[in-house]
Amino acid sequence: MFPETNRFMEQNTKPQILIGAASSNSGKTTFTMGLLRALRERGLYTQPFKCGPDYIDPKYHTLAAGHESVNLDSWFSSPRHIRNIYRHYGKEADILVTEGVMGLFDGYRKMQGSSAEIAGMLDIPVLLIVNARSTAYSVAPLIYGFRHFCPHIQISGVIFNHIASESHFDYLRQACEDVGVPCFGYLPKLKEIELPSRHLGLTLESEYLFDEFSLRIAREIEKHVDLDRLIADFSRPFYGEDATFVECLSKNLSVGNEKLKIAVARDEAFNFTYRRNLDRLQSYGALFYFSPLSDAQLPESDFVYLPGGYPEFYLSQLSENRPMLEAVHQYIENGGKLWAECGGMMYLCQSIIGIDGKEYPMAKILPAKATMENMRLHLGYRSFKYKGQLFKGHEFHYSSLTEEKPIPSIIRQYNAKGEEVDTPVYRYKNALASYTHLYWGETNLLNLFTSDTKI
Repeated sequence: MFPETNRFMEQNTKPQILIGAASSNSGKTTFTMGLLRALRERGLYTQPFKCGPDYIDPKYHTLAAGHESVNLDSWFSSPRHIRNIYRHYGKEADILVTEGVMGLFDGYRKMQGSSAEIAGMLDIPVLLIVNARSTAYSVAPLIYGFRHFCPHIQISGVIFNHIASESHFDYLRQACEDVGVPCFGYLPKLKEIELPSRHLGLTLESEYLFDEFSLRIAREIEKHVDLDRLIADFSRPFYGEDATFVECLSKNLSVGNEKLKIAVARDEAFNFTYRRNLDRLQSYGALFYFSPLSDAQLPESDFVYLPGGYPEFYLSQLSENRPMLEAVHQYIENGGKLWAECGGMMYLCQSIIGIDGKEYPMAKILPAKATMENMRLHLGYRSFKYKGQLFKGHEFHYSSLTEEKPIPSIIRQYNAKGEEVDTPVYRYKNALASYTHLYWGETNLLNLFTSDTKI
């Protein structure tokens, strides 16, 4: 069913695609998953990327492509850093596929932080996904506007989503011809290839079901999209990363000559991590993974990272694993250094009140309770300065904390507009915690900790 594709690319030239859309909910993620899987079935090594700070779409990418997705975010990172990580993680790949965020030109301030900004920064041609559920030839001015609004952004083709029939598609194809933008095909309106709600993470029950789901989309893409022409038309020059970036990757960033032992929580409850963050931690020393759900003790560690995730889905199991809760508690009481964010911070609270209204004891470090009651979305970019260094991250959660006694924040945080927000960073001994998910791809996370200790 899936044709074999030769590795025809010239040296220093690779097919590179940024999948953008006219608006959110146009089908970017569905199409990206299917494309990644179709290319994988053709025997191509495809490296996925995701614009913005999202954790969930990269998980879909990784399962579909068989290679871990990498975030590209211009709020977190400098243009030079973005170019270097794109080149570094894409250098071994046959083809690079980047999924955009929201509408193509939507950023935190006009185009700043948008998919279009990333496309321009990396000189990636854009494949525009257009939701044609309730329209036909009227897509012509929309496509024309996207093509000409920002001339340095290459709108190099269109894919239509939610197509009802071949006659419906014919109107849309004619619209593309009349505005001079290639149409590469469409996805039909099929319930079996619609993603379930992504509000609380990977809603598919298992990787096996996800495998079947992505394969269904890939089959529809092979039927209705001209993949051979798409691959050929989106081929562009590809460059290597800076020599200084390569040197930084191989450098041991720990203090002195001593390599650190770093423990990272990773299981179904705690898995919101950026690939570049983990690679950066790897440069500090040896990385060890542990599960707060199933392990009874922490690995021997100089530093512990408790990332975010979905502890609210596993409250009974987390609470019943008393040996691990006690191990984390004792590690912090004994002066161990730890960074916890969002779900990881909830784990450090006295307890978590679940969606069911029940209270589940946790690690009892912070004098507060986390609760899923009266859920309200807290969302946005965050930044703060600490010990002279600027840190940037992203806040996204529905839970809240109820403090048993006031807990002072060690810093003030600000949003992308420079306005102060009430997102604290807590410190107890050498443990720091916040709702902010930090990106430290080009900073040193360990600068959060006091200079008079080993870290």
